[in-house]
Amino acid sequence: MTDSSPKHKAGSRISRRRVVVAGSAAAAVAGLGVAGAAFADTTTSDSATADATATSSSTSTTCYTLTEEVTEGPYSLDGALIRKDISEGKPGFPIEYTFTLVDTSADCAPLADALVELWHCDHLGEYSGFVGGNGHSETDDDTFLRGGQVTDKHGRVGIKSIWPGHYVSRAVHVHLRVHIGATLADGTYSGGTICHTGQLFFDPELNATVQSLAPYSDNTTEETLLADDSVYDDAGASSGLLTIKSCGKKPAKGYKATLTMGVDSTATNSGGGGTPPTGEPPSGAPTDTPSASASASASA
Repeated sequence: MTDSSPKHKAGSRISRRRVVVAGSAAAAVAGLGVAGAAFADTTTSDSATADATATSSSTSTTCYTLTEEVTEGPYSLDGALIRKDISEGKPGFPIEYTFTLVDTSADCAPLADALVELWHCDHLGEYSGFVGGNGHSETDDDTFLRGGQVTDKHGRVGIKSIWPGHYVSRAVHVHLRVHIGATLADGTYSGGTICHTGQLFFDPELNATVQSLAPYSDNTTEETLLADDSVYDDAGASSGLLTIKSCGKKPAKGYKATLTMGVDSTATNSGGGGTPPTGEPPSGAPTDTPSASASASASA
């Protein structure tokens, strides 16, 4: 009988995944930033405003370009938990993401029933399932700061976490995948296809403030600035730059981050290659750097 349990909850640890890039870089279009800002204050309790905004977006004559496809990175795991809060009590400043997905293959209609999955490192730059990659030793349950939720009829989804830390060679970022047709059961998912793989990025000034404060300041590894990142191409929202609002005067009060993404629900994007032989440990610092052939494809 085949073991159908989530891979990162199984007895053996998943090996580091190889890095790939899928799709082509998308240029920013007029109206993308405006649409993202329109959802900045939307919450599930404000249904009237949300409905009006969603209707406006779905009937707009301007359709979005595809949000840029970028590398999945070496620290993805299959079988993430389906949950709204992925923080698992990890220390850090709270952040609540609100994403709005529109389907570029259907005149930018809201993309409902899509699973949006996030994963990112903690305040020390460590990924669950791969703790030690940034030089720190801590408890590893293979699930912290990983998980996802399904979009509603307006293409919206909300996920709570903490502001990510940093690690060698990459600017602060969050990984994201959009699954179509996945089966949800027992608090996780299986099957379906991945139609989008991307990364999310943070305002450099806000991030500098966050990284300078405890608990983030406990991480003494060198930080790469957004302007020097190997993945972000300075194309704003279409490249995953979040719109961020503070929840109070102090960073500890947390943040709200929003982004409207144009994805092609008919696309098939595996997001990653094969895995190394079982038991091979992660080698070196995580780079998330595309291979030469993938980079050439992405820029074509």
